[in-house]
Amino acid sequence: MAKVLIVTGDAAEDLEVFYPYQRLLEEGYEVDIAAPKAKKLQFVVHDFVEGFDTYTEKPGHTWPADLAFADVDATQYTALVVPGGRAPEYIRGDRHLQEIVRHFAGSGKPIAALCHGPLVLAAAGVLKGRESSAYPACAVDVENASGTWVDSEAHVDGTLVTGRAWPDHPAWMRAFLKVLRAAA
Repeated sequence: MAKVLIVTGDAAEDLEVFYPYQRLLEEGYEVDIAAPKAKKLQFVVHDFVEGFDTYTEKPGHTWPADLAFADVDATQYTALVVPGGRAPEYIRGDRHLQEIVRHFAGSGKPIAALCHGPLVLAAAGVLKGRESSAYPACAVDVENASGTWVDSEAHVDGTLVTGRAWPDHPAWMRAFLKVLRAAA
């Protein structure tokens, strides 16, 4: 069966890692999680609280990364998933991760990114001329990367599928699975 790579790190949004991970397993895909190092990762839970201008953050689940970015052979994977949370803020500068992202984008392989995940795509230089949804606070980052931010729960631009945050999961994953199946 085809393999999908999820790239993330500490402080990734719990739901944004586990939802695609479990949905892809349910669909029969083999899924690996890569991070800066192969170690147990600490995820976080973001929630929207009345009266707050942005989300709140609490500790979430822990989960092991299967391999480090430096050990990823991107040619072995059919698709890439980039969850959000705070992880994209610090993993985006990793040169191995940027090479992984460029491989998927350059090969036309399906990429799904959610919430702050497009920060990784921007850092890898693959948003130029593309449309991407993201958490609204990241719109400026998409635009600074010469992309166009789109306010959408599941925006499809070729093989790139993006969404705003975990409330968009059903539409985002439905669109990504459609793109993934078409690419097979």
